[in-house]
Amino acid sequence: MAEVPKKCKACVIVNEGPDFHVEVQEVDVPEPGQGQLLLKLNCTGLCGSDIHFMLGDLGMKPSMFGVRAAGHEGAGVVAKLGPGVTDWKIGDRAGLKPIWDVCHNCEECWKGREQYCAAAVHTGCMATGSYQEYVVTPAIYTSRIPDGVPDEIAAPIMCSASTMHRALKDSGLESGDWVVFPGGGGGVGIQGVQLAKIMGMRPIVVDSGETKRKLALELGAEEFIDFREVKDIPTRIQEIADGIGAHGVLVTAWQSYKDAISFLGSRVSGKVMCIGLPPVDQNVIMGDSPLHMALKNISITGTIVGTMRDTAAALDYARRGLLKPIHEVRGIGAWPESVQQLKRGEVAGRIVIDFNKP
Repeated sequence: MAEVPKKCKACVIVNEGPDFHVEVQEVDVPEPGQGQLLLKLNCTGLCGSDIHFMLGDLGMKPSMFGVRAAGHEGAGVVAKLGPGVTDWKIGDRAGLKPIWDVCHNCEECWKGREQYCAAAVHTGCMATGSYQEYVVTPAIYTSRIPDGVPDEIAAPIMCSASTMHRALKDSGLESGDWVVFPGGGGGVGIQGVQLAKIMGMRPIVVDSGETKRKLALELGAEEFIDFREVKDIPTRIQEIADGIGAHGVLVTAWQSYKDAISFLGSRVSGKVMCIGLPPVDQNVIMGDSPLHMALKNISITGTIVGTMRDTAAALDYARRGLLKPIHEVRGIGAWPESVQQLKRGEVAGRIVIDFNKP
């Protein structure tokens, strides 16, 4: 490994809030503390949650915690070991996830549900994120990236694939089940489509545009419903799904919550998984008649990001060639406009920024 520099590149938030933008700047390289690693990131994915944090529309803002660089899905190598670290070595491949660290000593952590730890620190909002080339991470909660998974594939897996792996596991859906992905052409949803296909499920994507259609069908969707072209989406889903309706709906596009239950049609024991996060000022409420919920045994479940175990499982799928690339790699110079494209909802799959590419 080359000597660790004093300065590094970071894409920092300017004018946090509705009119935010980002700028590539030189910042100080941090020093790893007790039990920490210094990672040299090679790639970062750009995720919709980054936009929420920079807009501040989820009730948390990076400025509240002194954070200037967003991002929560990075891949690179260990550049330096902090005091007390014995189970990592310089040059090991490592990834930065949406949860920076947890307490490791509460009921949720003990149960392997550490993403719900009350003391969880959220990367890119409460701790410096993957929009910075050199970052510190707790050694105990840093994910190892296996050989055979390039950084540009590993980076999005840290959030998008790990999140969807957990949602699918929590849903209890089985092989052969019809699963609808509203927003399935985006970076998180498209990983869900791939994982559902790997698990033997039958994915249906609801999204818009030819680019997203092509990506969804190539990566495992059996059907693509363009919401700008199809007027009665629930009826179309019912026609596709055995004339009954979907077994499950995994919502990554929060605008679809109002319609999600209708996608189940008359299916008994249908599941709706709430993944996408609406801005707090939207007051999005889900629900249905208790009579209908009871007669059809419908369940609605919230789920957030994946665990260490989910990340390892998703990385292993990629190592085995089962989880295909969803990314477009761009250089640092394209970063500011790429973030604005993501904000405008123009991105199919994932944009990945390569720190080593101008």
